[in-house]
Amino acid sequence: MKATIWHNPNCGTSRKTLAILEETPGVDVEVIEYLKTPYSRAKVAQLIADAGLTPADAIRKMGTDAEERGLPDMAPDAILDAMAANPAYVNRPFVETEKGVRFCRPQDKVREIL
Repeated sequence: MKATIWHNPNCGTSRKTLAILEETPGVDVEVIEYLKTPYSRAKVAQLIADAGLTPADAIRKMGTDAEERGLPDMAPDAILDAMAANPAYVNRPFVETEKGVRFCRPQDKVREIL
């Protein structure tokens, strides 16, 4: 099974999620460091929707100026535009497999799609 993780190596939850993926037999892991290889707007919209979230649910507030900029109160399309322009506004980690997409907070949520 292929699993793709949108990863930030500086994030403990992201590292723990990646470790679960790497330790699971039969999982071929693709790691995308999204701060180096940003999301397309279409991809971030698809991940958020497939995870059952709204763009407002997926905003990373800690360590960003998202709240100061009023991002949580913006229209969904405006939030997605901001996320595509600055991937730091996307909370992490997201993991996608053939079984679906999960926003892996806590990291054990990844097991639902393995």
